[in-house]
Amino acid sequence: ELVPAVASWNRGLLSHLAGNPLADPRVTVQLGDVAELLKNAGQQKAADAYEVILLDVDNGPHGMTAHTNHRLYGPAGLTRAYQALRPGGVLAVWSAGPDEAFTRRLRQAGFIAELVQARSHGRRGSRQLIWLAIRPATSQVQRRR
Repeated sequence: ELVPAVASWNRGLLSHLAGNPLADPRVTVQLGDVAELLKNAGQQKAADAYEVILLDVDNGPHGMTAHTNHRLYGPAGLTRAYQALRPGGVLAVWSAGPDEAFTRRLRQAGFIAELVQARSHGRRGSRQLIWLAIRPATSQVQRRR
């Protein structure tokens, strides 16, 4: 999380609205620029790699809120995310709309990727789009460069 107050609100004032997910001992919130975190995470030992990376940075796989966010969604950024994940780990990217080119970039980075639709409140609420990109647990997918 880039903004420390967002993490604080979700640990306190707003925590009950989402079922207190940050109280789960399996959850760790990293404060700072996610692009820098991913850059450094790819150099960690496999045991220290992430199981899940959730990105809700922009309104999709484009640097809309800040031009510098483009680095997250291009080939180099997706390779960093891939390397930061454990085998079997998942990169999830929220989006306001579909983008076939992004799906192709995810697959070219080595992910098994699909765009899924979810409701914001179970069976009700607005429809949300989320890419689920899995780093294969084995070499079942040959990475294309």
